[in-house]
Amino acid sequence: MGSFFGAFVVLLATGVPISLALGVGGMAYLFLSGHGALILAFPQRMMAGVDQFILLTIPLFLLAGTLMNVGGITDRIVQFARAMVGHRRGGMSSVTVLSAGFFAGISGSATAEASALGSILIPAMKKQGIPPAYAAALVGVSSIVGPIIPPSITMIVYGVLSGASIGQLFIAGVTPGILILGGLLLYSTWRAKRDGFTITPKMAWNERRTATMRTLPALILPLIIIVGIKAGIFTPTEAAAVAVIYALIIGFAYRDLTLERVWDAMIATALASSSILFITAMASIVAFVLTLEQVPTTIASGVLSISDNPIVVLVLLNLVLLVLGMFLEPISILILTMPILMQFMKIIGMDPVQFGTMVVLNVVIGMATPPVGILLFIVCAASGQPLSAVAKEAIPLIGICLLVLALVAALPGLTLWLPHAMLPVN
Repeated sequence: MGSFFGAFVVLLATGVPISLALGVGGMAYLFLSGHGALILAFPQRMMAGVDQFILLTIPLFLLAGTLMNVGGITDRIVQFARAMVGHRRGGMSSVTVLSAGFFAGISGSATAEASALGSILIPAMKKQGIPPAYAAALVGVSSIVGPIIPPSITMIVYGVLSGASIGQLFIAGVTPGILILGGLLLYSTWRAKRDGFTITPKMAWNERRTATMRTLPALILPLIIIVGIKAGIFTPTEAAAVAVIYALIIGFAYRDLTLERVWDAMIATALASSSILFITAMASIVAFVLTLEQVPTTIASGVLSISDNPIVVLVLLNLVLLVLGMFLEPISILILTMPILMQFMKIIGMDPVQFGTMVVLNVVIGMATPPVGILLFIVCAASGQPLSAVAKEAIPLIGICLLVLALVAALPGLTLWLPHAMLPVN
């Protein structure tokens, strides 16, 4: 098994994309272990990995989010958030948190959210006298709700790999997402009062009404998806198609979309989708290699040799996932660890939907965790601030997210009450 991990680490260190590193690492293992003939089955295994109808949700949800973004929805969301809370002390910090929550219901991606909101909100917070390092940290940490609040690309991948209900995973992410946003909103309010941030004049009623009316159609998209799935009107895959049609209708109705922008959105979606699906195809190779060597069982036995206490196992699992999230994209982590995660889920005895919500929350928090989280690098580039300064400001914000993570892991009802109420299991 060392040949696989050795080849994988060397390839990553030399800049080879993770998808290719996974495949080549698997080939190296099979060749060196005397199973070279099995390499001929790789194309078949790769096709089997992506030959699943539910995976259509990935390009469709990505396209819906991209269409809304290029159609000016990001600017409208910021204006709407300003209309709601912009007049408070240090109002742009509260606007940032609310904008992240609204945008999460459209993008489904933390990196897309940090990039889109960072370019708009960090300069706006600077103008209000908010320290740029704090502004960058707030955007970066708030962006982690992108893969938690539905629709979530990471939840879809977890559901495909684990067999858990994607509809229930979507709904299970609502409560943790709201708790994180609520905690960040309380912190930003306290910070604004403590540091005496300036107060922005309240928007006129006509401006607030206009901002609300122009943004409302985009904000009800997550509601359409959840209610449609709950009512049995459409499946998660059909919901993704509805989201694309809805995005097109909104964009052309407001005359923000053009055929050229639609084409650009389709190209961007094709590039992002092909990357995700190619990594997913490689997952079957990795799973085959890990299963052949019985790695999940070996690791689970090793952990149990340390302690068979479910709480200790749960803490160790969360720590490992947080560290992995600092270095790798969430989808890559799921592909690498899913066979092992399934073993740990059995040991802990946790519900698959609660377990999936906890796993996704772990890896996305890792994306904003100092000193390596990728979201920190995105907001540092947007703000021009050094990583050390942004990381220092991000620590208390990450603490809020970790508190929510602990509640999700410890209290099954926190994530399960809503999906069980809306999508009861027969």
